[in-house]
This record gives sequence, structure tokens and C-alpha cells, in this order.
Amino acid sequence: MDMKFTPEQLAFREEVRAFIKEKLPEDSSRKVAQGLELNRDDHQRWMRILAEKGWLATNWEKKDGGPGWTVAEKYIFEEELSVANAPEVVPFGTRMVGPVLLAFGTEEQKRKWLPGILSGETMWCQGYSEPGAGSDLASLTTSARREGDYYIVNGSKIWTSHGHYADMMFALVRTSKEGKKQEGITCLLIDMKSEGLEIRPLIKLDGRHKFNQEYFTDVKVPVENRVGEEGQGWTIAKYLLGHERGSGGGVASAQATLELLKKIASQERRDGRPLAEDPDFRRKIADLEAALMTLEVGSLRTLANASADKPMPLTAAAGLKLGMAELRKALTEACMEAG
Repeated sequence: MDMKFTPEQLAFREEVRAFIKEKLPEDSSRKVAQGLELNRDDHQRWMRILAEKGWLATNWEKKDGGPGWTVAEKYIFEEELSVANAPEVVPFGTRMVGPVLLAFGTEEQKRKWLPGILSGETMWCQGYSEPGAGSDLASLTTSARREGDYYIVNGSKIWTSHGHYADMMFALVRTSKEGKKQEGITCLLIDMKSEGLEIRPLIKLDGRHKFNQEYFTDVKVPVENRVGEEGQGWTIAKYLLGHERGSGGGVASAQATLELLKKIASQERRDGRPLAEDPDFRRKIADLEAALMTLEVGSLRTLANASADKPMPLTAAAGLKLGMAELRKALTEACMEAG
């Protein structure tokens, strides 16, 4: 795999930089740079700007409303967003439920939901994890009982990112207890303003409100909001997680944190000398940089396979996600140690 960018790709980088310089709201960028909490308006305002340019659903094909970018262009774009301290593009619409609807949704569902995803108007969240199951999707217990034209949903979801300002949730629910646990799972699209749905905040140690827990008490969901057939939720979940874990967005963010670490190390002093000159700390930075380079190559390979319509093994994609999570943790700890 050739890691060098072509002249055309370098020209694309300059186009992205010019666009960001002109369009990125300064107040939101300043919040990101200072590590402040972002609200719905911060995220959505930037997503609408990207949507107007046609650069929001970067992983979608042109025929579906995306820019139809190559793997290299996607990578360059995400890298430049990170360098510029742009707000996060909340991924649940464009990277998760959007691809699911394109693959499994009815024509009516596509007409109803895809325009709002492409424009950044509709904010989504993911209802997978549960208090008693965590990320073990096969053990989920939130139930959906069909009554006529509706499903009646009862149970709870937890660790729902951005659930407090999402308009819709795509959720996995149990519609059957017969057979294998994986066979009784169904995917529903749930309005977050539904009667009987309570959202409670889960405040992180740093005081930020990103996560939530939802309680469903006889929540009515129209049957027309079911994606695929009953019992097809496990297949849909595997497809969705391949898209989520196969993205390369984490690399650019980690690179930005690594650069921040180097900056801190050059300014802080230990025993009268810059911390960056301390052999042990220099070795730590080198190890982190080597780990990041390994994940970068893995992410690019995964994206290359996706762009060539090759299968995206969940084991490889999950490994990349785990590796990136561990690297982010190590980078954050190193920044705290240096500061």
C-alpha cells in the first residue's frame, strides 16, 4: 500500500484547509481547543455547514448523496478537521443508521429518514448497551411486543452518547425468546420524544454530560419504524458495527493529542531541563508514536478494503477500535503526567 499522497490528493488537502478556514465557526473551534463541553448547537451548526458543501456523509457513495471520496480523501479530510479543532461530526446518523437504512431499509424509510441525515437536521443516538448486558448484544432484554400497528417497548438502555439532544434512536430490542438469543433481536427506530421514554443524564468524572440512560415504559413504536424483518437485528448490528469500527476518524484525533503531548513536554521542565529531553519520557513518546503508526496503517487498510467492496471482518475492525481506545487512554495519561 502506497502511503504517499498524489499531487491531486495534496490539492484536495489545500481545498479542505481553505474551506475550514472560511467556514469553521471560531467559537466552536475555540471550545474544542480548550477542551470545553459542546452542546447540540455546536455540533449541528458545523454538521449543517458540511452538509451544505456535500461533505457530511463522507462514507456514502455519490449516488446516495455522499461525496464519493476515495480512502485517501476521507483520511485527509478527517485529519484536517482534527488539526483545525473542528467539532465532532456526531456519527450515529451518517456512519451508522444511514448505511443501515441504505442496506436494509424500505424505500419509504429511505425517503423519510435519509434527507434529514444528509442535511444534519436530524440527530440520532444508538440504543445498544443495557445495564445488565453492557456491550453483550446477545444478552439484551429490552423487549418489544407487537400489538397491531405498534411495538410496545419496555426496558432500559445505557451509556447512550448524545441521547439527551438526539431526535431519534436506532435500538436493538428483543421480540422473541425462542431459539438462539441472537435470533430474537429486532432493530427499531424510536422517537426520543415518545410518551413513556425517560432520559436520565450520566455525568462523567470531568463534569461533562455526554452519556445517558433511557427507561422505556410501554413506549409505542410504529411497525413501519422496524428496519428489516423481525429477528434480523443481529445481522443488522454486525453490519453497522463494521461501518462504525472501520472508520479512520480516530487516527487524526490521536495524532492531534500526540502533538499536544509533544508541545507540553517541550514546555514543562524536569530537573531544570525540558521534559522532552528526559530519556524515559522521550521513550514513552516514541512508543506512543509507534503504536499510532501501527493503528494508522491498520485503519487505512480497513478503509481500502471497504472502498474496494471487500468484506470488513469484525475481528479486525474490533481490534482496531480496542487498540485506538487503549492508545487514547495512554495518550491522555501521558499528557496528565507531563502537565
